[in-house]
Amino acid sequence: MTDFSLADLERIIATRARSGDPESWTAKLYEHGIEKAAQKLGEEAVETVIAAVKGDDKAIISESADLLYHWLVVLTIAGVSTSDVMAELERRTARSGTAEKASRDRS
Repeated sequence: MTDFSLADLERIIATRARSGDPESWTAKLYEHGIEKAAQKLGEEAVETVIAAVKGDDKAIISESADLLYHWLVVLTIAGVSTSDVMAELERRTARSGTAEKASRDRS
């Protein structure tokens, strides 16, 4: 098991995003803005779903890594931290899943 965490990746992304390094994919995404980063996030989400439906564990792992990376890039560009997201998840776990979901239904 690795000690590498989302917090570690979040720090790396934040550093690379602002580096201006023309060889850095992270810097390029940051420079192109939220629209491009969100598009890539959506693509990776779809690819992760396809891998899951196919039952391809190796692809699920690879696509999930891409998905998490692009999710963190979107958060970085938006100025949202993983701790903000975790706080929201913690708040949601304070009650049952069905009650929490019902509170968000906008129907």
